[in-house]
This record gives sequence, structure tokens and C-alpha cells, in this order.
Amino acid sequence: MIKNGFFFGIIAAAFLLGFMALKQSSPSHKEERIFKEIRVYSPYYLEKITGGLAIIDKRDGRKEKPSSKEVMLRLDELESQWGKEYLVVEGNELIILGENKQSIARIYIENERERAFLQRFYGI
Repeated sequence: MIKNGFFFGIIAAAFLLGFMALKQSSPSHKEERIFKEIRVYSPYYLEKITGGLAIIDKRDGRKEKPSSKEVMLRLDELESQWGKEYLVVEGNELIILGENKQSIARIYIENERERAFLQRFYGI
């Protein structure tokens, strides 16, 4: 009896730890429509390299090579930092600023889920 309980406890703990690791390493949920429109202006993109993926900054060509486990989290972190500096919400519009802080695009915020996403992901 005790052996069976111990065995099932070990299995349950392994599943729980695996689930927590998976949840922690996965990127955050994004509102697809608005995120897709913002990505066009983001200076970061992924490039496939031998051994995984690299994050390239279009502005200066700087390349980061995080581990395969961390690449999507690091990309989210970089895009979030960029958004805090180059994205501005005015009313129901998201304004994307260029390098000289001039407006280069405007995206209409369609609903509260998109507004909440902008607040949560970019902090704006």
C-alpha cells in the first residue's frame, strides 16, 4: 500500500513539475489581430541558424543567440521593452513611433481585450 502511494506520488510530482516548466517557458498569449499589425513595425525578427534560432535587431544588426528554451521568452521581453518606448495609446488608437519619435502608423483598437493585451504585454 505505502509503495503504491509513494509511486503514484512521485509520478504526480513529475507531471506537476513538467507542467510548471512548460507553462513557464511558453510565451505569453497575444491578441492575434493587433499583435500581427504591430509585428510589422517591430525591429526584432527570428533567423534560423545552425543549432537553433537567433534574434536579430533590424536597427543595428545586433544578434542574440539565447538557448532554444529561452528564445521565445527573450523575444517577448525585447518586444515588450521596445513597445514601452515606441508605442502610444491615444483614445482608441495605437500610435507606432519611429526612431525620431515621429508617428509612422496608427492602429485602431477594436475591443477591450486588445486594450488589456497592450497594457499587459507592453505596459502602455
